[in-house]
Amino acid sequence: MGLVTWARTRSPWLIHFNGAACNACDIEIVAALTPRYDIERFGALLKGSPRHADVIVVSGSISRKLKSRLKRIYEQMPEPKFVVAVGSCANTGGTFQDCYNVMEGVDKVIPVNAYVVGCPPKPEAILDGVVKLLKSAGY
Repeated sequence: MGLVTWARTRSPWLIHFNGAACNACDIEIVAALTPRYDIERFGALLKGSPRHADVIVVSGSISRKLKSRLKRIYEQMPEPKFVVAVGSCANTGGTFQDCYNVMEGVDKVIPVNAYVVGCPPKPEAILDGVVKLLKSAGY
């Protein structure tokens, strides 16, 4: 078990889930992956399959229609799994907070381990949130 924990601490794999968003947070998440901010220096790697990911990065508000899809993706991830909510929409529902079809935050659907605030948050804040999550989780 020590080898697996060591490997996961050095190489967290991320999956990005975009809810109903304006795409500003998505642009900032992609910017965090570029060489300028280089989230890969922490060993993080963006994956396309939830079965290979350790951390799910959620942006945008979650509508009632997306709720079941987000739960399914979360359940497909192997243990231990972590969730980072990026931006105001993912944290509280944002400008869509009082709409009838919008969940008021990702934490109403799945447990969230780290919140990155802002509309949209800067890439530095996203990096900081992921690094703090990994440190708090023993990574």
